[in-house]
Amino acid sequence: MNELIPLMVIIPIACALLLNLLHRKDTTVKLFAIIVAIVLPIIPLLSNFGLHYFGGHAPLIDNSTLLGTLPNFISDSYLDIFHPAVTYSYESLQKLFIFVLGIVAFFAIFTSLNETKKVSGPYMFLMFMGTAAVTALLLSDDIFHMFVFFEIAALTQVGIILVSSTKGNYETALKYMILGSIGGPILLLGIGFLLGAVGSVNITDISYAISNGLVNPFSHTLLIAFGLIFFGWLYASGLPPFHTIKSSIYSKALPHSAALLQSFTVITFVAIGIAVIRIFSYLQFMNTAILLFSLTAMVLGITMAIMQTDIRRMIGFLAVGELGYIGLGLGIGTTLSITAGLFQAVNEIIITALLFIGFGTVLYLTKTSDTRKLGGLIAQNPKVAIMVLLGGFALAGVPPLNGFQSKLMLIQASLDAGFPEISIIAILVSIVTFMTFMKAFYIVYLKPKPNDLVISNESIPKSTIFSIVILLILCLIIGLFPHLVTDNIYPFVEGLV
Repeated sequence: MNELIPLMVIIPIACALLLNLLHRKDTTVKLFAIIVAIVLPIIPLLSNFGLHYFGGHAPLIDNSTLLGTLPNFISDSYLDIFHPAVTYSYESLQKLFIFVLGIVAFFAIFTSLNETKKVSGPYMFLMFMGTAAVTALLLSDDIFHMFVFFEIAALTQVGIILVSSTKGNYETALKYMILGSIGGPILLLGIGFLLGAVGSVNITDISYAISNGLVNPFSHTLLIAFGLIFFGWLYASGLPPFHTIKSSIYSKALPHSAALLQSFTVITFVAIGIAVIRIFSYLQFMNTAILLFSLTAMVLGITMAIMQTDIRRMIGFLAVGELGYIGLGLGIGTTLSITAGLFQAVNEIIITALLFIGFGTVLYLTKTSDTRKLGGLIAQNPKVAIMVLLGGFALAGVPPLNGFQSKLMLIQASLDAGFPEISIIAILVSIVTFMTFMKAFYIVYLKPKPNDLVISNESIPKSTIFSIVILLILCLIIGLFPHLVTDNIYPFVEGLV
């Protein structure tokens, strides 16, 4: 077993609990938070690939004496992989996403230390606990364990909205909790049906049982389980019909928090999506359903973004639309398409973090994100404005930035799979995304400054500028050398397919 694997979850949880106790000691909270934030992206780089069995309970091997205690469908050969304990699996894909999550978490925490007047221990608790929860989502090979940590991540998102002290934040948090009281139990109910049909919640065991005919793959119980889990996945990832509330969450959080929340959403989308594919890949209509909801997210995301007068809400809808590109890769279902979709997921985490933090400087200087009240901000800090512009280019897929590489790969994958119409839709949405972003950029930075707009004399914190610079450099490096990312994705996808 690799003992470093559980530390990726344990360390941020321990840090979160400690910071909650130190909530009145600002200096100590700052110091401890930044130290642990630095450690978060380092741990996955030091850890070796492998499995970790909690409690030391490795898979059962040739133990026929346990046959009488296991479900009837389990044969001698099945005992070779039956997992009696919660299993964490750490491969190249998990390494990549946990590293990127650690980077974004670091910048979100680092930026928050200077942008907020008073650093709150409970606020840091929520950020670290959410990071730990989505890390566990990525690592877990147990779908019930995934549900537990998804619920923890959802609660931390509600908490982050509540402590952000923005206009309308309480209403948004309440709406998300109400929807969560529907989406979460439906997901859990689907897992219950899955357990009833197969007798296990370990994804590897479930996949083995279904693929080897140990259970009837087209039983009503499994089909109901798929429908319920798929609906729960839509809620968890913010795909339609939950796209509106997800974008609202981003707009009601502080900019650095929104950057972290978006990374939570993308990783949840990927983790649960991969679990669904591993379990239900034999259902041909599964791919059709994923493609349908992904295309709907792309169209609705860009349509709603066009109509927004709040730049944070606009980015929120664009981010929801970009999730559709990830779904296209998963839905097409080829090795190239899934690699491209997961590549797009990595890029979206980085790009949207850049844009939320970048446009957050507008809110920091003017105390408003209403485009009807903004203008002329390029004079305040033209370098930041240019970096935000380049971030928008990356989002729209302009070469040589990273968004271009993943979207080009997706278009190629859809053509190779015989879906030219999907390629056309992807290109058109990218063009409209570019136009929408340029319109917002013009209004905020290039339009003449309104007479009643009050701009703060405070300079943008250096930590914020540093975060934007590094995120932009990452966009450029990945755009020029995409193999740095795809080489970590392809081996996992090859095994998955």
